[in-house]
Amino acid sequence: MLTHWPEELTKLSRKLAGESLREEIDSFIQQHRLPSDFFREIEAYYLPLALWLVQRHREGQTLVVGISGGQGTGKSTLSDFICQVLTRLGLNSCTFSMDDIYLTRSQRYQLSQEVHPLLCTRGVPGTHDVQLGIETLDALRSAQEQSKIPLPRFDKSKDDRVPRSGWPVHKGRVDIVLFEGWCLGARASETPPQPINALERTDDASGLWRNFINQQLQGSYMELFKRVDTMVMLCAPGMESIAVWRKLQEQRLRERTGVGMQDSELDRFIEHYERITRNLISDMPNWADCVLFLGEDHCIREVRLATENEKS
Repeated sequence: MLTHWPEELTKLSRKLAGESLREEIDSFIQQHRLPSDFFREIEAYYLPLALWLVQRHREGQTLVVGISGGQGTGKSTLSDFICQVLTRLGLNSCTFSMDDIYLTRSQRYQLSQEVHPLLCTRGVPGTHDVQLGIETLDALRSAQEQSKIPLPRFDKSKDDRVPRSGWPVHKGRVDIVLFEGWCLGARASETPPQPINALERTDDASGLWRNFINQQLQGSYMELFKRVDTMVMLCAPGMESIAVWRKLQEQRLRERTGVGMQDSELDRFIEHYERITRNLISDMPNWADCVLFLGEDHCIREVRLATENEKS
């Protein structure tokens, strides 16, 4: 295990950040309404990660990069930045999120009637259209110069999938796909899951919902996650930080769209995610290819890279 970037990546990152990419980085910070000192984070972690992924890419092949992390950890910001840098470096890339393959509102309602009422709420394994995700990743991997690949989109303000006519289309080959999701790479529990919060104790006393989720992770989700070649994790210090960051995320959504959950609604919503989030925080750092550890202040504090011996 390495606890720092290779020296050549650090040097190149500083050079690019100080010269050819400086204007682009400043513009990115402004567009995403990030604090001015976020430049340091980009120079120390975001840019070296982008360069590290370029090293792992093989010409003529498509590298699927998974970016996993709890709600509010910064997956979308990181994906957007890497995609921008890859374009500047002459590579074709695209971003694709597990959030965009949630089942439609009507499909989740039907699931809630047939299996468990909690499945009406999007988020947990079992509420995604896994086959749509598999088909999209496979299409991106096999894309040719003339290919046109529709990328699914989900409108959280409406809690429903965007009609296919509104999906963006990726044209041409893809060198690197950035596939992100809060539960990406989650593993099934080997023992019957016991309740860990009020939602599970009161709304799932029988354990039906928890066991259904576990079964999904043992089945189709494994096939989806197998499509990932390189796994990157944004690791929060704990569930408490996730709750704070998710509330900030929802606040920004309300400011931008006028629609969003209030804190009391959000507390209950987050409890749907708690079990898998806690499991990922304890498990994924042991096997992910790259782990970026966040502090309680939301800043990246440490990087860990798995060596080839650890992956074999």
